[in-house]
Amino acid sequence: MTTRELIQAEIDQLPEESPEEVYLWFKNLTHARQGQPQQPQSLMSKLKSIKIDAPENFSASYTLV
Repeated sequence: MTTRELIQAEIDQLPEESPEEVYLWFKNLTHARQGQPQQPQSLMSKLKSIKIDAPENFSASYTLV
């Protein structure tokens, strides 16, 4: 079995909650190899990336149906 196949087998065994962490780890690894170590995202930068699909006046005009 090749190293790539071994890695894929381990990835396939991960619980559903883990892929985001693994992806970030791989991304950091590839940036480090390119000589660009990536800083971990701060809480504020993560919050800035949240997008909400709702009308602009959502909080003012929301009613329970």
